[in-house]
Amino acid sequence: MAERTYPKGKKSISDSLTESIKSVRYEDINGVNRLFGGRLMEWIDETAGIAARRHCGGDVTTACVDQLTFKHPAFLNDVVVIVAAVTYVGHTSMEVRVDSYAEDVHTGERRLINVAYLTEVCVDEKGKPTPVEYGLSLETDEERREYQDALKRIIFRKTRAAEGF
Repeated sequence: MAERTYPKGKKSISDSLTESIKSVRYEDINGVNRLFGGRLMEWIDETAGIAARRHCGGDVTTACVDQLTFKHPAFLNDVVVIVAAVTYVGHTSMEVRVDSYAEDVHTGERRLINVAYLTEVCVDEKGKPTPVEYGLSLETDEERREYQDALKRIIFRKTRAAEGF
């Protein structure tokens, strides 16, 4: 299969890099005084959407949260840093990896609390899927590995859909 050409060329992963910073407040915590997972998901979705918009230069909608892995909790007054970047570009969709950290404000040290992969679809003014006009330039071995892993996740999602999940 021939490699797809893109009308506007390619962008690097760093072009989509987006970082959001939040402070965990009382309205963000659950009954056991931890950051409510739904609130973190909201922040992740917003940050992923911005990263995808930076890549495609248009509007997007979230089609799928492929993976959402909670590794550690965050607590009241924690500073949460959310880092997102496009890792794969298809015809109308993009995969965005989002890493979330609790940051120690005294040392600057970051503790990974969540990893998520979201599929964002480029849409036109009527909300219909439209082609992504920029390809993805892979510049490092890590970026190439992340891209290959995205291809595996796509196959897995298609298999699950065919099985009715």
